[in-house]
Amino acid sequence: MLDLDPSTLISHLIVLVIAFSFHEFAHAWTANYFGDPTPKMNGRLTLNPLAHLDPIGALLLLVAGFGWAKPVPINPYALQKRSSSAVMWVSLAGPASNLLMAIVAALPFRFGILSLTDAFIAIQTRSVHILPTIPQIAYIFIQINLLLMLFNLIPIAPLDGEKIVEYFFPPSWLQVLETIRPYGPILLMAIVFLGVLSYIINPPLSLLMRILVG
Repeated sequence: MLDLDPSTLISHLIVLVIAFSFHEFAHAWTANYFGDPTPKMNGRLTLNPLAHLDPIGALLLLVAGFGWAKPVPINPYALQKRSSSAVMWVSLAGPASNLLMAIVAALPFRFGILSLTDAFIAIQTRSVHILPTIPQIAYIFIQINLLLMLFNLIPIAPLDGEKIVEYFFPPSWLQVLETIRPYGPILLMAIVFLGVLSYIINPPLSLLMRILVG
């Protein structure tokens, strides 16, 4: 559970609005590029956060550090008419957008425009401030985008990672995914509430943070 001080809440609110909106827009744009009009017909080919935010998923990101947005509806048959790999690319687009946003946000730290020390100080003393600092928001922006990327790459339905690995699995393994798919949400809830998620995500998250910001 995150500390619910004003500085943290404001930082996470800013991050979730931007990160979730771009993540879902990336899915919608890629599906539209591959000839599927479903996202556009459902009003998802937009950066308007109101079209993408899920109230429960957004609340969880605010208070628990993880969450989700409303999935972008797609028509796999329309996509596969254009390319057999289209569903995989649509699924990959969301996590890829989070990685790209994290890289862009890390550049001011790498070029010395923002101070990593200032970010750490602001995060450590956030309970005494109402408004977050720009270095604090930028650091949290990087961290949460990487977290969303890694979380969505877990190969369990309904996350993006399941559709990505499905494309690369040999046909003989696809039955395994079909068997597990109905239990995906239960498996995810178990991973989260049993504390397994941190063991899966924290090592690569720490490595990527070191690579991006030092």
